[in-house]
Amino acid sequence: MAAQIQYADVEVGTELPAASFPVTRATLVQYAGASGDFNPIHWNEKFAKEVGLPDVIAHGMFTMAEAIRVVTDWVGDPGAVVEYGVRFTRPVVVPNDDRGGLIEVTAKVAAKLDDNRVRVDLTAMSAGQKVLGMSRAVVELA
Repeated sequence: MAAQIQYADVEVGTELPAASFPVTRATLVQYAGASGDFNPIHWNEKFAKEVGLPDVIAHGMFTMAEAIRVVTDWVGDPGAVVEYGVRFTRPVVVPNDDRGGLIEVTAKVAAKLDDNRVRVDLTAMSAGQKVLGMSRAVVELA
């Protein structure tokens, strides 16, 4: 696969299509199984509250992975992401109800770099609060 977006067609300020990603307790159990991270803050409400959290929270790496999907969906090739980093600022709380949590992600091209690369800045929100800070990806375009 190769990037589907042409470097020449992108300008600073280009907005990527926004996306929302639902997170349920079942999602967290599936992620725990795949990642091997069975920390009880991700599945045990009583434990999470005992350690000062408002409820069960999503894994940070899960949140990070969901956010980058906006970029990989846009570019058409996950391999086009050559750098990606975030700061975890707030947890994604996942109540045990019919809705769970929601991660809402927006992104835009913040800089055009050398070698057909662009820097994309992402904003990830949940329950009206920013959950990732300094979320940036460098993407190699066609």
